Amino acid sequence: MKFVYFDCSAGASGDMILASLLSLGVPLEEFQQAIGGLKLKVEVRARKASSNGFSGLRVEVQVPGTSSSRTFSEVARIISRSKLETEVKENALKIFRRLFEAESRVHGRSFKTAHLHEAAADDALVDIVGTCWLLRRLQVTEVYFSPVNLGSGFVETGHGKLPVPPPAVGELMKGFPVYTSEEPVELLTPTGAAILTTLGRSLSPWPELIYEKIGYGLGHRELKFQPNLLRAFYGEQKLFQPARKVQVIEATIDDASPQLLGNFINRVLELGALEAYLTPIVMKKNRLGSKLTVLAEVDKIDRLIEAIFRETTTIGLRYHPVERRALRRETREISLRDQKVRVKVSYYGEEAVNFQPEYDDCLKLAQKLNLPLKQVITEVIKNFKV
Repeated sequence: MKFVYFDCSAGASGDMILASLLSLGVPLEEFQQAIGGLKLKVEVRARKASSNGFSGLRVEVQVPGTSSSRTFSEVARIISRSKLETEVKENALKIFRRLFEAESRVHGRSFKTAHLHEAAADDALVDIVGTCWLLRRLQVTEVYFSPVNLGSGFVETGHGKLPVPPPAVGELMKGFPVYTSEEPVELLTPTGAAILTTLGRSLSPWPELIYEKIGYGLGHRELKFQPNLLRAFYGEQKLFQPARKVQVIEATIDDASPQLLGNFINRVLELGALEAYLTPIVMKKNRLGSKLTVLAEVDKIDRLIEAIFRETTTIGLRYHPVERRALRRETREISLRDQKVRVKVSYYGEEAVNFQPEYDDCLKLAQKLNLPLKQVITEVIKNFKV
């Protein structure tokens, strides 16, 4: 299974996502044949091109005549009647549903009656369905993306001239990190935003990557300050650990009961914190308080912060990245007095440098045999062979 990480420093559009995935090595003829199953009157072309010194692939979806305006049910009918794989159809419909929901909210229409112009045209169908097909073809199981550059200025749409980001993009990107640059153009399109936020997960800052290939997808206009380029980093999912970087969350609390805080330590560990502890401190006006410290992987931060605000009395906290090293660990078993006891072994490289009997197993054995706990732990250590 594979992952793909999109570097969205020049935003993203449907055709740029297509191009970046195609350039990872999928034959254009195979893609054209698959998209032919939609029975649309379109022609998909791809050619090598360059942008500000970067070479990549540029995709054009040529549609004869005027662009279509469709409802969700009309889009769903086109996708459902095709002979594409079920997974491709389901993912494409999820993207379109999210897109229609955003458009209906910002324009005050019901979902059933909402019509999309550019975003439901034939080229958008190719972009969205084609992306889903390419991800399956490339065996991608996880999609990630960087904070997205929105661009700036104004954009012409079927609803007139709108500021960047236009309303649909603004709606779709709620909860995801974005920023603007000096480029006076729209860099993130509704189609691009819908694909990324439906199928992907945003990672900030740049994750630790071990990748095999990079796909380069070019946009159709030249930018003033940077290449108009979407990069797709592609590799083995098992080698990608996006949460390896960790953050420390801290909050100082002087108005909560010890029972509440003691229980909350257990709660954050259940939510995935790596470590959690309380430190006695003296706060303003010489009041005794506690400093809550939580160590967590990046992808757990949001839910832990929410839990801290909901379940403690603090009204503010801080968090920051830290570097962390941890020994490789494994759990082994030994037999002691006809009972199984687990032992945690830690390795520095290939050398075992530490081992520790599992407390719960030792306690259970001590209670069963009516022996002191320390005697059981000593026997486990004596009989364990690394």
